[in-house]
Amino acid sequence: MADELDPSAQLLSLRQSIDNVDAALVHLLAERFKFTQQVGRLKATSGLPPADPDRERQQIQKLKALAVESHLDPAFGEKFLNFIIAEVIHQHEQIASTGAVATHSE
Repeated sequence: MADELDPSAQLLSLRQSIDNVDAALVHLLAERFKFTQQVGRLKATSGLPPADPDRERQQIQKLKALAVESHLDPAFGEKFLNFIIAEVIHQHEQIASTGAVATHSE
């Protein structure tokens, strides 16, 4: 019971939980980008533009609604998805011009 009251132990436990969630987010984003890269290749071979403003608007509205349901600020949800969409469009442009997405590994 002493650990439950020890702020240092509580902080460590909370930070471990945050680290686990961060790792899950990275893995989920990697999985998402695998699919969006497939979309980018399909668009490139079909002569479609990298961006799809109608789809982007729909996705932003969906994510904002999910944010509200999850008690998150919908403006944050919109910013987050806009950031992801910008990266997806950048990758689609790379695929269209080079046929591949540059990866960063160290």
